[in-house]
Amino acid sequence: MPLVWLFALIVVAGMLVGTASVLGLRWAEARPGVGRRLAGPPEVKVGRLLGDGQLPRRPVRVSGRIRCREPLDAGDGDLLVAFHRDIEVRAGGRWRSVERVRETRSFELWDHDGSITLDPARAAEPLITIPHVWRGSPKVLEEPHASSVARIAERHGAATEARAVTRTINVTDRLLVLARPERDPGGRVRLEPPDGGYLVTNLALDDAMRVLGGRNRRAAAAGVIGLAVALALLAIGLVGAVLSAFLTR
Repeated sequence: MPLVWLFALIVVAGMLVGTASVLGLRWAEARPGVGRRLAGPPEVKVGRLLGDGQLPRRPVRVSGRIRCREPLDAGDGDLLVAFHRDIEVRAGGRWRSVERVRETRSFELWDHDGSITLDPARAAEPLITIPHVWRGSPKVLEEPHASSVARIAERHGAATEARAVTRTINVTDRLLVLARPERDPGGRVRLEPPDGGYLVTNLALDDAMRVLGGRNRRAAAAGVIGLAVALALLAIGLVGAVLSAFLTR
């Protein structure tokens, strides 16, 4: 077999391994890329950004607490600055959206040395929190959700399962926020969202990494390793095929 065909087979193997790894990560609901973005930058307190010194050029993980004058009242004494809820039903082999609720309040991220205003409406989704998940029969959903489920059933077939996923940030939470510090023309420091939005978590970093690891940590680890192997196979195969084709001319 000519070497160029051998390297072509290595490329195909890399593609297959990569596809299997991506599917495994999706099944595990893992987000390793988000984990790297959150854990990679240095962590700084709010007060360290408020001096006259030079601000970091890249996004940093800012830690602080919440101060909000007009929080969302979720009842039972829960005061929130972010409430995200997704109601979905499974129809036609896929989860399909019935309702998507996003309610937020701007707040101050603060420590004892100062505060910076932040708008959680600019956060990347989903919020990195421990979600509250309800699962049950679509038949228990009431209006206006029942009508939405009926329309979905007409288009995609009968709904077999329903779920509601709720993520919240409470005013009592301590936050870690991946953001890009900038100074406005007036000299005040503001936190701008990096590409894709702020990464916001109310968990300690280790706990946030476990949440981002998905529901099956072994499958997530295997998926990450598989992606590395796939990239290596693709690189070897492509470089080898090019060199083989050049040398056999």
